[in-house]
Amino acid sequence: MAVASGKREPHDRRSALRLAGQQGLLCEEDVVALPMDVGYRGPAACTAAGITYRQLDYWARTGLVEPSVLSGAQNAPLYSLPDILLLKVAKRLLDTGISLQQIRNAVDHLRGRPAPDLARITLMSDGVSVYECTTPDEVVDLMQRGQGMFGLALANVWRELEEALGVVPAEERADLPAPQPVDELARRRRERRTG
Repeated sequence: MAVASGKREPHDRRSALRLAGQQGLLCEEDVVALPMDVGYRGPAACTAAGITYRQLDYWARTGLVEPSVLSGAQNAPLYSLPDILLLKVAKRLLDTGISLQQIRNAVDHLRGRPAPDLARITLMSDGVSVYECTTPDEVVDLMQRGQGMFGLALANVWRELEEALGVVPAEERADLPAPQPVDELARRRRERRTG
């Protein structure tokens, strides 16, 4: 799409929106096929995210992406699916030359969102800043600035994770911690109140 002047014709905008949809910049499909009740140890997370164990360790120590679940068997820290998605996003942004501070800002912005919401986001960057886009209009608005931009559709990253996590071992997540034993007197009081 060539732009000769600052003015755009409606036809150009429509074709840009259509092109953005065709290129897969924004995904409307659900990509929640992966189980959310499992976690992955560090080496498995590294394999799936395409990072080294040294990067994983550094990013965990500095708080960029930390393991968010415990395993049922040994209470070892595990990386959840959204954790690994954030690791993979951080790796992609790092590979394109984005500063670690901007990556940290982007990851902090994405952290805590439900997995289906993450899959509908496209991150756009001009090499300096990272922008979140959820509609084709937002993509076109960024492109109208005339700067070179690249996009990272998180739905595509999710699909890559589906393939990568299919070959690495997963572990069941721990349920809520077992209740602490209650002394006899406290148990009797509770029974008396509930009757």
